[in-house]
Amino acid sequence: MEKILVLDFGGQYNQLIARRVRELGVYAEIAAYDRVSPGEIQSAGYRGVIFTGGPNSVYDPAAPRCDAEVLKLGIPILGICYGAQLLAFLEGGAVSKAEAGSEYGKTTLRSRPHLLFQDVPESSTCWMSHTDYISTLPEGWQALADTEKCPCAALGCDAKKHYGVQFHPEVTHTEYGRQILRNFLFSVCGCKGDWSALDYADRIIADYRERLSGKRVLLALSGGVDSSVAALLLHKAIGQNLVCVFVDHGLLRKGEADFVEQTFQNRFGVRLIRVNARERFLQKLAGVRDPEQKRKIIGETFIRVFEEQAKNLGQIHALAQGTIYPDVIESGKGDSAMIKSHHNVGGLPEVISFEQIVEPLRELFKDEVRQVGTMLGLPKELVWRQPFPGPGLAVRIIGEITKERVNALQEADAIFREVIDAARLPEGPNQYFAVLTDTHTVGVMGDARTYGLTVALRAVSTDDFMTAEWTRLPYDVLARASSRITNEVPGISRVVYDISSKPPATVEWE
Repeated sequence: MEKILVLDFGGQYNQLIARRVRELGVYAEIAAYDRVSPGEIQSAGYRGVIFTGGPNSVYDPAAPRCDAEVLKLGIPILGICYGAQLLAFLEGGAVSKAEAGSEYGKTTLRSRPHLLFQDVPESSTCWMSHTDYISTLPEGWQALADTEKCPCAALGCDAKKHYGVQFHPEVTHTEYGRQILRNFLFSVCGCKGDWSALDYADRIIADYRERLSGKRVLLALSGGVDSSVAALLLHKAIGQNLVCVFVDHGLLRKGEADFVEQTFQNRFGVRLIRVNARERFLQKLAGVRDPEQKRKIIGETFIRVFEEQAKNLGQIHALAQGTIYPDVIESGKGDSAMIKSHHNVGGLPEVISFEQIVEPLRELFKDEVRQVGTMLGLPKELVWRQPFPGPGLAVRIIGEITKERVNALQEADAIFREVIDAARLPEGPNQYFAVLTDTHTVGVMGDARTYGLTVALRAVSTDDFMTAEWTRLPYDVLARASSRITNEVPGISRVVYDISSKPPATVEWE
């Protein structure tokens, strides 16, 4: 399988670069710049290397730099932003502070005819984010593009197949960024585009069918996308030797626990144990208001419930987890020996031992996991499930958690989601939910004074959830949601709409 290495220098878009490469049909892996040697790069058979951006200046002695031997491997290289400056710097060029000022945001790019800009018009829009610029080109290199403030917005050395772009082709704001990456992958690196998440799924099923033959595997099923797809992959591989434990802590959205059970037991025939631990979680959370303490209590209680179930099942050879590629990347930063700093089950109790950890999705990004889930026949409601916090509604209830408050939020949240879905908005939000605040306000119902709860509605639009804009929902949609919530959910007398973007706010309230 042909592969591209994304060498990470601390850029915020490192995962996005790898995703864009995979979208073009080429498998991409990410590694920290100081955690992979030139010899390892060469022996791995990468068809090309991409240097990511980063927040540093290459002329700073403390700036991150890879081994210069990487440049001598004869492998095509594309540097992006800081990566382009580093490439020029290591090749003998100069990088200086931009006297004309930094460039940030959408900028007009003027490109010259070249293989890297094939099928890209001479003038197009790109996304810039830099305060330094390449002031002197290395010997044998040529400038391939410029902007009003940047005389070298792209550069290259055809003899070495080394190229750099000062802008970010991986972001959607760069008009022809996908085409530029395509040109590098196929015209420069000679890739054919043989990567497919669906082919990966077929391979992983066959692999685990052989590796786990006769072995029992335990999986903690949360009902989220990752654990659900992992469960179906393993079910196809080993059938009834997979045992899924679904801990129902009572903090899921309305009807969700029943939906998960019916989907996996009735539709797919997965061996599923549903543990009703609602009262246990409520007792542990009684009187707790701090969100971090809520998280710790939920994680610890989940572990204990899971531990008890595992003991009752007898011999289990392996633990399965819905770990995906971003988890692997984030856990390994700064320490190449680290296997995983966190687990889907919230951390493994030492008293439970397994021969192996099984992670069938560890090479996939979230969008690829969704593709596999669709192929396996998972319902749309599960495949396209909105991001949901691990502690569930506990961190969407501000203040104390009680059975009554959980019920109120479940009802309000379900109504808001129903109203949004029924509106069929052409540009709807990517995530939308209700938050139960700890604020009581005066109201009037049936000519009587009330002092009820306040619910906040939240809807955001985003491409990557790294940043998000609050969604401008039509007033009539908000009016329907507010009217239904205050009329149908006892105890709620006021509804407000959150118009904060990320940043400065976060998507979740806690």
